Amino acid sequence: MEDYAYILDYLAQGLPDEKKFKREPLAYAVGETEFKLFELVPKEGVSINIGDRVYIGKETEKRDKILHVKRRISYNELTNAAQSELTFILEDIVLRNEAVFVRFFNECEPISVRQHVLELLPGLGKKTMNAVLDERKKRPFTSFKDIEERVPTLRNPVKILSKRIETELSDPLEKYHLFVKK
Repeated sequence: MEDYAYILDYLAQGLPDEKKFKREPLAYAVGETEFKLFELVPKEGVSINIGDRVYIGKETEKRDKILHVKRRISYNELTNAAQSELTFILEDIVLRNEAVFVRFFNECEPISVRQHVLELLPGLGKKTMNAVLDERKKRPFTSFKDIEERVPTLRNPVKILSKRIETELSDPLEKYHLFVKK
């Protein structure tokens, strides 16, 4: 269950293809922990900006900007603006939750005898995977900077992780979900 989400796009006049009398303001957002995509209805008269972190949990008295979650949506239902913002918002979420993602590098396991979870990250091959596994045997990673320093072939883990999350969101045929809840 998502408690917080980040605004990807805000349509103050609602969707342009709806009839005028049915239009209501809408916001598109991505959840902070399970990376679910939502269509939200904001409260009347509030100011909403792209990148805002908003409460969408069950406790309605805590909701200062969002009236209710209208529905969960797929990547293809996002506006073009929301899709282009998604990359930057995901990088921000990964950076804010560094400890969670560093723990992923420290604890991830093989999928099968022939494939490791690390190989699912974009740009990581067997050589880099083995370097990560060797380094984490010596001692656990403590930060993204620590990962970059100890594994020279692994550049910018924040971008790699956010790209993987975006792939899981955008590709409905993706077999393995490391970060996005189905």
